[in-house]
Amino acid sequence: MHIAPFDNQNKPIVDVGDATVPLNYFNIVKLTKDQAFEYQVPGFETCIVPATGTVDVEVEGFNATAIGGRGVDVWDGEPEGVYVPSGAKARIVCTSDAAEVFVAGAKFDEVLEPFAVRADELDLVQYGSDDTKTHRKIKHILGTKYHGKVGRLLVSELFTVGQGGWSGFPSHKHDTDRLPNETRHDETYNFRFRPNHGSGVQMLQREDGKPGDAYHIVDGSTICLDNGYHPCAVLPGYEMYYFTILGGLSQRSLVQYFQPSHAYQIETIPGIKDMIAKFK
Repeated sequence: MHIAPFDNQNKPIVDVGDATVPLNYFNIVKLTKDQAFEYQVPGFETCIVPATGTVDVEVEGFNATAIGGRGVDVWDGEPEGVYVPSGAKARIVCTSDAAEVFVAGAKFDEVLEPFAVRADELDLVQYGSDDTKTHRKIKHILGTKYHGKVGRLLVSELFTVGQGGWSGFPSHKHDTDRLPNETRHDETYNFRFRPNHGSGVQMLQREDGKPGDAYHIVDGSTICLDNGYHPCAVLPGYEMYYFTILGGLSQRSLVQYFQPSHAYQIETIPGIKDMIAKFK
């Protein structure tokens, strides 16, 4: 499902009980200096990630100051985040002139401990190549290193390297719990482009060998993926970014099932096996 950009007025874009991705939660919060925003999502653990700007965060007595710091866009510096336990009350205060803040969530009942993720604590991976048109960089905010501290939530930022090309290829899915071959993980994206009048396409193929759907994605588009194989591409001459939320049904580790007709191309893309391992 494609949700076109709109002014959500700090209300969830993907709320609790969403029909397409019931395991996900997503909000975009926009604040100006000294403005505050409070939220609490029962049954969902969340992660606060400034897209731009700087915020202070308080979670049930835990304080993290000067989170974020990016300037004009998501390419202007490194991400930072704060993990908010399931159902905990969080307060975000803008300390820069303005801030745009992503709030990512996954369904999870157990209450863990809050913590901050700083720029030097990210889990980074770069893979693919210009020749295979699959060159990209991933910045894991809640990645493998926090496996014991987070319940079901994976949060990453994905960037195309260079202009044009494909992401999420070879085509894969993760809509059915059938270990060890695949896990059920609902997934939500929010896209950005540089320059911001760029655009791309999100494919969604329900069955191998049969035609599927395609969505025209623009700067600010949100995509909710319930099932099917889902590569995406950006137009030549533009860079693409997408904020990625994964929420697991039965476990945090993601097991992707690669589309049988394309799976052999795993062997042709440099570094992709390391990328796959980082989602465990």
